[in-house]
Amino acid sequence: MHAISDDIKLNILSLLAQGLSTRQVADQCSVSQSVVARLRKTRLPTVPEPRGGRREKLSAQDKRSCVRAITSGQLDTAAAVTKRYREDTGIDISSRTVRRAFNQAGLKAGEKETKPKLSAKNIKARLDFARRHRDWTVADWSRVIWSDETKINRFCSDGRSWCWIRDGETRQPRNVKQTVKHGGGSLMVWGCMTAQGPGNIHRIQGTMTQHAYKQILETQLLETIQKFDMDASRVIFQHDNDPKHTAKSVQEWLGEQQFEVLDWPAQSPDLNPIEHLWAMLKRRLNQYETPPSGMLELRERIQTQWSKIDNRECARLVESMPRRIEAVLSAKGMWTDY
Repeated sequence: MHAISDDIKLNILSLLAQGLSTRQVADQCSVSQSVVARLRKTRLPTVPEPRGGRREKLSAQDKRSCVRAITSGQLDTAAAVTKRYREDTGIDISSRTVRRAFNQAGLKAGEKETKPKLSAKNIKARLDFARRHRDWTVADWSRVIWSDETKINRFCSDGRSWCWIRDGETRQPRNVKQTVKHGGGSLMVWGCMTAQGPGNIHRIQGTMTQHAYKQILETQLLETIQKFDMDASRVIFQHDNDPKHTAKSVQEWLGEQQFEVLDWPAQSPDLNPIEHLWAMLKRRLNQYETPPSGMLELRERIQTQWSKIDNRECARLVESMPRRIEAVLSAKGMWTDY
């Protein structure tokens, strides 16, 4: 050790810091491996000995660059990151190498969720809404009647369907989600819910216009208020910002009613608990072993399953509102997990 010059020692330490193995450093500096090992132990105790095997193609800096390309949104896939790396460096690597770097950084592949596009205006409106209603209790939210429209297909209702199947079992009707060309038709329905249970549900005939929507409110909404014996002066009605909902004739009618209308932020289905009720309804429709023979049977199934929704489920959904508000605040107005 005493015969080694300071310059050689500095060179050894520099090579060790770069990640070279004890043997590689010893060969390059023409010293014994024991000398290099002692210097590693005494001068660089925190630098681990490289693992055996083939040296990784991606350096630590390269890995950080690949991870940054994904997490910043510049690129979407490991294949795209691999292609750019090859173009920038001329080094041939596989997409598996890039995926391994992602895994080491704590990233996992997952299916992209479908979420509404949020503009800066939408984000601000969502955040303002959450701030205004942050102190609302479950009792406050229980005054709200939630409403929405949805499409229900005759074949293959929207949403995932699950089944149990034995190993080697041939496909049975219960294991298959049957489809037909051109969809087989669908129904548009309007529905509402309260903390006391599901309200009226109504099939939308033809194209929904502002006048058709106003008629639905005049009948289905008012009947729901009567059905649950709600005090109209304490009711708060929620609907989204669809142009039909904000039309002059509809706004004039709403202005004549005793109940309030909730000032709703656009692009906020995650704040509306009735969205979960629609998902529940479609799952139940998917559980039928055979598809409906026609629109009349589909309509009957919808009404049957809607009437079977447990009132307690509606109450639980309304009870989630304070958590939804906090989720929007935590996300700074962006998407939430709801």
